[in-house]
Amino acid sequence: MSKPKNVIISQSGGPTPVINNSLRGIIDACQSQPEKFGTIYAGYHGVEGILKEELLNLSAQASDEIALLRTTPSAGAIGTCRYKLRDNRPQDFDRVIDVLKAHDIGYLFYIGGNDSMDTAHKISLLAAQSGYELIATGVPKTIDNDVGDTAFQLIDHTPGYGSVARYWTSLVQNANEENAGSATADPILVMQAMGRKIGYIPAAARLADPKREMPLLIYMAEAKLKLAEIADQIDLQIQKSGRAMVVVSEGLDVGDLGESRDSFGHTQFGGSQTTVCQTVVNYLNAHGLKARGQVPGIDQRVAINLASPVDLDEAYRLGQQAVLIAAEQGNGFMSTLTRSAGSLYNVTYGYVELAQVANSERTFPEAWLNADRNDVTDEFLRYARPLIGEDFVSIPMVDGLMRFARFKPIFAEKKLPPFTF
Repeated sequence: MSKPKNVIISQSGGPTPVINNSLRGIIDACQSQPEKFGTIYAGYHGVEGILKEELLNLSAQASDEIALLRTTPSAGAIGTCRYKLRDNRPQDFDRVIDVLKAHDIGYLFYIGGNDSMDTAHKISLLAAQSGYELIATGVPKTIDNDVGDTAFQLIDHTPGYGSVARYWTSLVQNANEENAGSATADPILVMQAMGRKIGYIPAAARLADPKREMPLLIYMAEAKLKLAEIADQIDLQIQKSGRAMVVVSEGLDVGDLGESRDSFGHTQFGGSQTTVCQTVVNYLNAHGLKARGQVPGIDQRVAINLASPVDLDEAYRLGQQAVLIAAEQGNGFMSTLTRSAGSLYNVTYGYVELAQVANSERTFPEAWLNADRNDVTDEFLRYARPLIGEDFVSIPMVDGLMRFARFKPIFAEKKLPPFTF
């Protein structure tokens, strides 16, 4: 019988409320097969931690802390990063393989979005080319819901999206009460949703009002409307209802925002000089329409109290599925879920090749936009409604504070020289 190989788990990119459930699923599934999986490590702060040889020992953590990952949001447990392994820096890839070899790592689980799947794919190819036996498996996550294909055949949705959709459902419901009460003084409320150029997040605002009883207008990046057109539509809504709630995507094209970019070349709207929301508010006020704005920030991806129970469970199952894939199928796959046919919501867990999803970018279906390009269709609601679940999540509390998982700083002994970035 062969000796169990050690495991490393890494994640990168923006976190989600449920990302730690995928981590928990991987840990639990690996620990249930000690004959196959040895010590479980985490690359502390993603691939940067692997490069630095900062390997957090997850096998040494208390089982109670592992269990608390279920209701621990974001990436604080093992950290994340936005470092890109670049083709013109072969020393990065060489270093990753050297670290994995030094610590007898036979399994790599990479939690992330499309860029992360590309990283996992490249590492798996390099390992194979160098003759090193490594099984690399991807675990999907992203609040943007943009991993996969437009036919929803590779994956139906990604963990994280259901919870951010529920966040916007709750926010719009509550904001409607305030807007209705203060409409004589503040008739127009503009709210900005995350989502660079893909509109799944702002689209979720409609889940708060499926019967379209609110004076709600939604402008995704895909709307491709000019400010004057948007202002005209809002003016018509004011004439009809006396008030308007407007959800805009952070990626809506309203001109130069002074954007900054991360190492992957993605726009970082949170670091921009101004926002889409402020630009729209300024334009409306300059044209006689009284408006104010609200720009939710990281709460969209860390609000565990608003997490979808469906999302929590599916994130966990996808982590478990990744371990099953690694054990049975071998190298180069990502765990996935697809929706079963029929009127009742049900998903089937499977796998796809990493090469199929690496750097993939699913778009929002054009058919899910209404004719005026300021709302979504009922078909989108049928797709998104099951993802937000029914009940609120129960979160452990101590002295009035949420009790999150806290890992001890137990790291593997370093065996290699320091790495220079």
